[in-house]
Amino acid sequence: MGLHFPVEMQQKLVHYIQLIARWNKTFNLTAIRDVEDMVSKHLLDSLVIQPYVEGKSVLDVGSGAGLPGIPLAITSPDKSFVLLDSNGKKTRFLTQAKIDLKLDNIEVVHSRVEDYCQGMGPDKGADKSTTGAFDVIISRAYASTDDILSSTKHLQGPNTRILVMQGKLDEGFDHDNYRLLESTQLEVYGLDAERHLLELQPATTQTN
Repeated sequence: MGLHFPVEMQQKLVHYIQLIARWNKTFNLTAIRDVEDMVSKHLLDSLVIQPYVEGKSVLDVGSGAGLPGIPLAITSPDKSFVLLDSNGKKTRFLTQAKIDLKLDNIEVVHSRVEDYCQGMGPDKGADKSTTGAFDVIISRAYASTDDILSSTKHLQGPNTRILVMQGKLDEGFDHDNYRLLESTQLEVYGLDAERHLLELQPATTQTN
């Protein structure tokens, strides 16, 4: 896949997969049980978008077991990641993974994305119009593209790039308020399935 990482990062990636396999026995984090399948379907499927993640602040919406947030955080220590999920057992796993992997560049947030305000935590009463914007917002198998765009609107700035990871390509989204920067077919080693990435950005002037 053209990706090259130092040995220490590779060891952390392996440790991460081992953590998922161990916790999966009790917490059912993912339907994939076989460790070798986890490497291609989870780890490599997450790392394939690493070259597309630009900027310093990254939000992983509906992070689940930390995909793609944790693999990207391991391989991009210069960036800060917020891993957001509304499922308590999954955020408990994410918190433990952060400790075990010594990842100081991630913040785990247990919240619905609609209630989350960057820098303020989950706060239903916050004025979301004043929250800071992320440089990058990533979603992997979380919701429809339109739902992702609308639910994260208060976390977007004019230069925010929204990366939507998809299986089968679906370019159906709000074309009035967002523009498509690029649509890319991804090749994941060991994975015989369709993978696509949509790179979107808010239009200069959004309509209500």
